[in-house]
Amino acid sequence: MAQTASNLDYVQQENQMVTEEPPKKKSFTIFGMPTLWFGIFGLITLISLYTGNLPGGMIGSLLLMIVFGELFGWIGDNTPIVKTFLGGGAIVAIFGAAFMVYMGWLPEASVTTMTQFMKDGGFLNFYIAALITGSILGMNKQILVKVGLRYFIPIFGAIVGAILIAGLLGSLAGFSLRDAILVITMPIMGGGMGAGAVPMSQIYSEIMGNDPSYYISILVPALALGNVFAIVLASMLNLLGSKIPSLTGNGRLISGFKYEEEKHSYDIQKMGIGLLAAITFFALGGLLGDYIPLHPYALMIIIVAIAKIADIIPKNVIEGASQWYKFVANNWTLALLFGIGIAYTDLNTVLEALTLQYILTVFGVVLGAILGAGLLGKLVGFYPIESAITAGLCMANMGGTGDVAVLSASRRMELMPFAQISSRLGGALILLLAGIIIPLF
Repeated sequence: MAQTASNLDYVQQENQMVTEEPPKKKSFTIFGMPTLWFGIFGLITLISLYTGNLPGGMIGSLLLMIVFGELFGWIGDNTPIVKTFLGGGAIVAIFGAAFMVYMGWLPEASVTTMTQFMKDGGFLNFYIAALITGSILGMNKQILVKVGLRYFIPIFGAIVGAILIAGLLGSLAGFSLRDAILVITMPIMGGGMGAGAVPMSQIYSEIMGNDPSYYISILVPALALGNVFAIVLASMLNLLGSKIPSLTGNGRLISGFKYEEEKHSYDIQKMGIGLLAAITFFALGGLLGDYIPLHPYALMIIIVAIAKIADIIPKNVIEGASQWYKFVANNWTLALLFGIGIAYTDLNTVLEALTLQYILTVFGVVLGAILGAGLLGKLVGFYPIESAITAGLCMANMGGTGDVAVLSASRRMELMPFAQISSRLGGALILLLAGIIIPLF
């Protein structure tokens, strides 16, 4: 009996050894796939690129942008210091692309194709339309109502903070107050290139003389360098939030209001509905832009917000828009950032601006925007970090492209509607202020 019991124990031990699974080794993935397979896809892409066989148009552009964007994003998110303090994958994707163009490592034809895809092909607009529509329609209606016009208070704080600190640091660095405010602060806070620096150069030309191209050459370096600081400081604000949780809502702008996000099962057909809703709202914003003197993005935000508050959108459209937004944000953000580096980031312009005095003053603009937006945001019940990111950094970056990079670096893509309010309506406010301030100097 003793021997039988001993044999039984041995068999049970054997069965336990068979059924226990060995601990799984941690596998590295890029774009959600094993690195080996991503490497195979990347190798095919490179061979096609450098043998002149890469497909043209959207297919070739998107292939390059996804492969290089995800690769650079993976490098940035896994490199010490870069991932913690310098914006991680977002900044590496943008400036990795800009560096490849600067060094001539990409065939000119591919650079032209990606630039056309981003600008003429409207990929940036396509991406932002999905984020605006999905994030607003998927937002809690009570929060949307509660934020209301209060959001413009931290925007005002960002403008005042930027002017005060840039004026102070600029004077210490040897700039005149006029140059610190008009040449550096205003273009940085002005809503990007197309909506900010270009019309601002026209205003400067009409009031102060000289050709608009003269002012463009002065304004662009400030805009480019300010965008760099905005991305870097967005990453640092995200780090600050993880260290001091009381300062952040982890992607929620308003404090004192808790809600649970509804859980939805993903539906391919609903995502198609969400795609249709996004591009239709974008088209409507452009249509109204012919009659109302506001940027189409700003009009789109207003229309979608009114539709959400009025509760007139069917539930399946709301769910579809939310699901489509999440698909786009999860799969195409790094690809878009690589495209931004190709089409919108001139590394020559950034490098030419790198004097100590200029850097210090530009830093003062971005720091002032953070402090002003964060402090006044706190006063009206917003989380300081989310307020500083949206009303501050998204005023100080390079418009729509900067919004994507800043929100990606801060890990808060769901704040896109507020970022766009800052870039578009806030940018329009800066143009108005420019016309008022210039005669004072």
